[in-house]
Amino acid sequence: MEINFNVLSKPIRGSFPSFSPKVSSGIKHSSAISAVLTDDNSTMAPLEEDVKTENIGLLNLDPALEPYLDHFRYRMKRYVDQKMLIEKYEGPLEEFAQGYLKFGFNREDGCIVYREWAPAAQEAEVIGDFNGWNGSNHMMEKDQFGVWSIRIPDVDSKPVIPHNSRVKFRFKHGNGVWVDRIPAWIKYATADATKFAAPYDGVYWDPPPSERYHFKYPRPPKPRAPRIYEAHVGMSSSEPRVNSYREFADDVLPRIKANNYNTVQLMAIMEHSYYGSFGYHVTNFFAVSSRYGNPEDLKYLIDKAHSLGLQVLVDVVHSHASNNVTDGLNGFDIGQGSQESYFHAGERGYHKLWDSRLFNYANWEVLRFLLSNLRWWLEEYNFDGFRFDGITSMLYVHHGINMGFTGTYNEYFSEATDVDAVVYLMLANNLIHKIFPDATVIAEDVSGMPGLGRPVSEGGIGFDYRLAMAIPDKWIDYLKNKNDEDWSMKEVTSSLTNRRYTEKCIAYAESHDQSIVGDKTIAFLLMDKEMYSGMSCLTDASPAVDRGIALHKMIHFFTMALGGEGYLNFMGNEFGHPEWIDFPREGNNWSYDKCRRQWNLADSEHLRYKFMNAFDRAMNLLDEKFSFLASGKQIVSSMDDDNKVVVFERGDLVFVFNFHPNNTYEGYKVGCDLPGKYRVALDSDAWEFGGHGRTGHDVDHFTSPEGIPGVPETNFNGRPNSFKVLSPARTCVAYYRVDECMSETEVYQTDISSELLPTANIEESDEKLKDSLSTNISNVDERMSETEVYQTDISSELLPTASIEESDEKLKDSLSTNISNIGQTVVVSVEERDKELKDSPSVSIISDVVPAEWGDSDANVWGED
Repeated sequence: MEINFNVLSKPIRGSFPSFSPKVSSGIKHSSAISAVLTDDNSTMAPLEEDVKTENIGLLNLDPALEPYLDHFRYRMKRYVDQKMLIEKYEGPLEEFAQGYLKFGFNREDGCIVYREWAPAAQEAEVIGDFNGWNGSNHMMEKDQFGVWSIRIPDVDSKPVIPHNSRVKFRFKHGNGVWVDRIPAWIKYATADATKFAAPYDGVYWDPPPSERYHFKYPRPPKPRAPRIYEAHVGMSSSEPRVNSYREFADDVLPRIKANNYNTVQLMAIMEHSYYGSFGYHVTNFFAVSSRYGNPEDLKYLIDKAHSLGLQVLVDVVHSHASNNVTDGLNGFDIGQGSQESYFHAGERGYHKLWDSRLFNYANWEVLRFLLSNLRWWLEEYNFDGFRFDGITSMLYVHHGINMGFTGTYNEYFSEATDVDAVVYLMLANNLIHKIFPDATVIAEDVSGMPGLGRPVSEGGIGFDYRLAMAIPDKWIDYLKNKNDEDWSMKEVTSSLTNRRYTEKCIAYAESHDQSIVGDKTIAFLLMDKEMYSGMSCLTDASPAVDRGIALHKMIHFFTMALGGEGYLNFMGNEFGHPEWIDFPREGNNWSYDKCRRQWNLADSEHLRYKFMNAFDRAMNLLDEKFSFLASGKQIVSSMDDDNKVVVFERGDLVFVFNFHPNNTYEGYKVGCDLPGKYRVALDSDAWEFGGHGRTGHDVDHFTSPEGIPGVPETNFNGRPNSFKVLSPARTCVAYYRVDECMSETEVYQTDISSELLPTANIEESDEKLKDSLSTNISNVDERMSETEVYQTDISSELLPTASIEESDEKLKDSLSTNISNIGQTVVVSVEERDKELKDSPSVSIISDVVPAEWGDSDANVWGED
């Protein structure tokens, strides 16, 4: 039978129109997009009410940004103009971000329609298993915008291209050479597993309804604060092989739930031809990694997570693309200019450290491709948000290479800022939160750019959180270069609390970065070779193991409790996994031996790994019960370098960390806010966590008033009340204030460690543990009067207190009244308070109100995952 293949004769709706642009004097327009901005015939829509180009709300939060007002106005105008152009020619941004319904392979009216943007191609055709890889009968037609298309009618009511069959895009260079490429919008790609380093093929994925996975469970509610379990599906097996989506769902997700995490962050989901890239050299942006299974298998994983109440984030890599020509998007670049390619031309389009290609974020079709990619993962797979990789590389034209960010504001707002990329990220965050308001979006930025975590409507970039990347660097520096006796409580505390006011952070002591070959995890740095020989509970712990387990618990808990508004841990680090990660590569003879997780170590009752795992579970449960991560009340009252003790309040809890290697303090005086009776909520020294059981959990700690009410300088460490505790060496204890309405049984059950069970049956253990805990703990913030709440403000220590009303007025005048109560941190040292307040308030008040020129630089050297 002869079949006619009708080529689409009309351009798709919304393709970018052609213009004869008028160029403004003094401005060089290098793209069709910027040309439209100056077209006299274009009619702009009214400016949306929530976005102002003249009054930048971000400056109200941080007046030190005032000198950069023109920069903010410029980038806000660029954002507004770009958004309005999209709306004029494509419809709402949400429709523009549905490019996957037009590009790639789609079903339309009894046909398969294939479209591909390749403006530099001279001829094009589609090839695959369906036509014997001969495209002479399937030639495509190009429209005025560089979009090639073909319509392939069904035969006998069946698609000509079978589901799960291989396809490719074949096109001819200007020099007459034909090349085969994987379609840019392909939804699945596979390689021949029997051949070493075999090239990938695109796969037409359109399963019948009987084979398509249908979601059964709704997305869980957005948590008040994310407790994130960072995971890699492929290396999650206990065996040295590649694990699958379904195995991860059935075997690993219950572990994550049992340890009381509420969010899973999946790495390496977007297809990448080189396994050893950890998923960060993406080749196929719309395709799930075929190593772990097919698209329906990934849907099963996400649905299973939702059934357990876990949100799922995906690592999205829009900062660069793989340099792979055969398998990746780079194969479409045949030397054309950046307006006809996904990438910048020349040096600007190449990252010399990552050996990868860099997107041209001003390009209309690049915006369509990347924004549609975000919507695809949200809607096709029901992901709950994103962690954007490598944001620093996007924000600056120098990509952060050889840059030591000091926090000086002109490092962030200058000609070095890549405004095209900033505008793309603003559009991306606007889109994500419009499609799914409860999405969680996290930025991996090492520079600490101000405004990254503020709404787009204020002039910010719109992320919900940024990773606090300086924290793991600080811990590793201490563990590698300092003796325990030389640890500075002030320095560590400053590192944990150094974040911008109202911009939320995800704190972590270690992530996958600290686990890869060439580096060491915290557990490995602490215990080294004794992790192989000294972890048996059948013998006494060596000094190295005893120290290692104690500090492992303290470092993670200290980071969680004080470092941010969310917490992250990488898979296996919760129990101190003893080995690094090493993906199969030539240097290790392509071995999978170090590309796995030894879950049996945490499950073995006779090994000490179980203690670290139990403590990880307990500290997550502590936040589940007390919500201290989400609390804006964060007050550090003592940083005692001589005794190596830090005392602080977070939410309803009082924390006491004793990092001294030897000294135990009996009757150690601890400042607190509210009077009453305090008891242990979590104790790292409990027997259940491999400790020595030195702290009594049934002891009542009654407070005593300190100084003159309302006069902080007369209080103990700036706190109006105090109580005394036993603080053993290398321990951390969280105390809660007992609600007098609670029964003795309820008080006892509030002790997180009191009901910890063996980990043999983790699901049963988790349910019993949750059932045993009291749920009627009152919220301290709700019990406080307005005056008491107000007095927790970070600036309250700076004002005279003789007249509370007068202080209130001064405080209101000194700070913007629209600052939200996020991350308030006060550090008051009684020995140095007076001197420090006179000399430099920024030293004694380590808060999120950042003085002029004091940024949040996370590292001196920028590196990718």
